[in-house]
Amino acid sequence: MPKYYPVMLDVRGRLAIVIGGDRVAAEKAAALSASGAHVNVQSLEFCDEILTQAEQKCVTLRRKAYEPGDLADAFVVIAATNDPQLVQAIWTETQERGQLLNIVDIPEYCSFILPSVLRREQLTIAVSTEGASPALAKRIRHSLEDLFPLAYGPYLRLAALARTHLRKNGISYEQRDDFFSDFFTSDILPRLVEGNTAQAALITATLLRKYDIDVAASALQAALQEEKEYVNHSA
Repeated sequence: MPKYYPVMLDVRGRLAIVIGGDRVAAEKAAALSASGAHVNVQSLEFCDEILTQAEQKCVTLRRKAYEPGDLADAFVVIAATNDPQLVQAIWTETQERGQLLNIVDIPEYCSFILPSVLRREQLTIAVSTEGASPALAKRIRHSLEDLFPLAYGPYLRLAALARTHLRKNGISYEQRDDFFSDFFTSDILPRLVEGNTAQAALITATLLRKYDIDVAASALQAALQEEKEYVNHSA
């Protein structure tokens, strides 16, 4: 049986504490911040990447060694350390508080592990070997980058816009399934790969008209651009 139950964790507005000041800690802090967490990074020293994150107001620095009690109120804790005593102390505190913990590269002291992640805006593809070989997970993720180009971002946004129109017009689940069967086998993605959003919007509008939904291709294209600006602002 698999050891881990895969989930997508909402950390927006929650306190995340990263113990450590090296590049690994910087990577973990950046990922948490990008997902909307309030990130405190705690260490006696910080690498340049973390200092830059602090200057950009992405993280808050706590320049001190870890002491029991420092993790109070944290929703999630990540520690980039291989100090056995520090690992044990952090593990003990998080277990007492029922907090989520990841000790980098020490899975036996983790209540969760982090997959290798490929993002295309709202599309997230995560690859995990359950800690057996993070390098293999990373290699597989790299191999997926060509299969899922950047155009998957607007592709998903356009699909979401179409779904909104379908639901607003009372189209049944079965009919929506039929629509997306046509949507995903159409030339919409290739047009987006070319950067031709006008043609992609036109094809989508044509597919919607099969379900008596009359929406102008120009309106879909404008909404697609608005969604892009919203996504970029949120990021």
